[in-house]
Amino acid sequence: MTSTHQQAPPDYAVVIPTIGRQSLQDLLGSLASQDGALPIEVVLADDRPASPPPVQVPTALTERVDVRILRSGGRGPAAARNAGWRSTTAPWVVFLDDDVLLPEGWATDLATDLAAAASDVAGVQSRLRVPLPQDRRPTDWERSTASLERSAWITADMAYRRDALIEVDGFDERFPRAYREDADLAFRVRRAGWRLSRGQRLTVHPVRPAPFWASVRVQCGNADDSLLRRLHGSRWRERLEVPRGRLPWHAVTVSSAALAAAGLLLRGRARDAVVVAGSTGWAAITLDFARRRIAPGPRNPREVARMAVTSVLIPPAAIAHRVRGAVRHRRAGPWPPAIEAILFDRDGTLIHDVPLNTDPARVAPLPDARKALDTARRHHLRTGVVTNQAAVGRGEISEDDVARINRRVEELLGPFDTWQVCHHASTDGCECRKPQPGMVFAAAADLGVSVSRCAVVGDVGSDVEAALAAGARPVLVPTRHTRPEEVLAAPLVAKSLATAVDLLLKGNLSGGNLSKGNGR
Repeated sequence: MTSTHQQAPPDYAVVIPTIGRQSLQDLLGSLASQDGALPIEVVLADDRPASPPPVQVPTALTERVDVRILRSGGRGPAAARNAGWRSTTAPWVVFLDDDVLLPEGWATDLATDLAAAASDVAGVQSRLRVPLPQDRRPTDWERSTASLERSAWITADMAYRRDALIEVDGFDERFPRAYREDADLAFRVRRAGWRLSRGQRLTVHPVRPAPFWASVRVQCGNADDSLLRRLHGSRWRERLEVPRGRLPWHAVTVSSAALAAAGLLLRGRARDAVVVAGSTGWAAITLDFARRRIAPGPRNPREVARMAVTSVLIPPAAIAHRVRGAVRHRRAGPWPPAIEAILFDRDGTLIHDVPLNTDPARVAPLPDARKALDTARRHHLRTGVVTNQAAVGRGEISEDDVARINRRVEELLGPFDTWQVCHHASTDGCECRKPQPGMVFAAAADLGVSVSRCAVVGDVGSDVEAALAAGARPVLVPTRHTRPEEVLAAPLVAKSLATAVDLLLKGNLSGGNLSKGNGR
């Protein structure tokens, strides 16, 4: 008699970047109602830049799944997704947008998709459905949203192997919007030798309400197209499976308007001829553009007015953003960028941790601290310290005591390019105390270095979390005080401080890609 054995579905984590929209509650509720295998953890990457109200998580979900909320500093969904997946440990990471819904059976179908993925498949995309009104024709905005159903590798619902994300260092954080960053990641993953596939699970993407000027505002994505052209060449649309847009026609429209304006500076017959030619060309193209947008729609007065006004404004907005992006990204190189600065935790990382120490004579560097710093400085890396000193906030030591200890650290280990010290107690709710990213942001600003070009080296999980939230690269150097779960969750672990610096230098030489475990 032959027995059948069904293989258990692989573990997965869910990462959701969010800006606190109400739709997040609907998504989390649909996840909580699933009957299939739920994720081992859900990470909500709160990407609101200020100190927002806390994200509310339904009890129905927290009773079944470990849900964590981390702050990603308002740097956009690419950075938020990176902070999220780097804090997870599951072999698969499912990225969901915070405005999708998961129908009944989603978790079961996801398990089937992941179990069916061959070993060389890095990612599995869901089937996306955008519900459109049944009682009228869809608006221009609704049709634009519905086009997502035909998009390739979008992170509205996309599952990636953690190993593939590590290999390419995740999303390129230079994409500040939910636009093109997923296509760029998919291309880099396939270029690394992986395959991508389409699964059977279904995800619903409702159409969000759109303001009158929505179609003009989204033209800012043309700046991101400039980055893609810089990174992937003139055939980037073909390589990234992105359909061709209307930018050439927008360029002709703007050129025609510019020709008409230039004609006003002329005199005589040439003036009239140039003005008429430019105006006629601009009007013909603009009217055709508006007609193409109005014809499929509901043709009610508001929609017709919206199409007429925005059809005039879209071409110059698109060209302006494309030029801005070309200038901004003219020197852009591959992701990730090389490290230019290393920020070190103080106690337990650079020096032995002596609680409530106010005596500089008791400061003792860890054995390889000087060697690590000398190596970093010899390779022209900036160095800094980011340290929590909550004892000041509790009134147990003074700011002067901390300053004296810091001066002694520099006497023993050499000068640092920046010092960032948080004197707040853990109950103060500040933005600087690790695991909050405030000190990492402040150090990068003080050094004049992009946060993405900084690394943070520390001995506990709060050092790693602060780096992830800021968008810096974390390296954990465990001590006897480091909890096992902190080691497991760290993206990169080094056995010593000197090894940590060597790994970061190695990453610079190899294009920045570092795999977890290289330093163990």
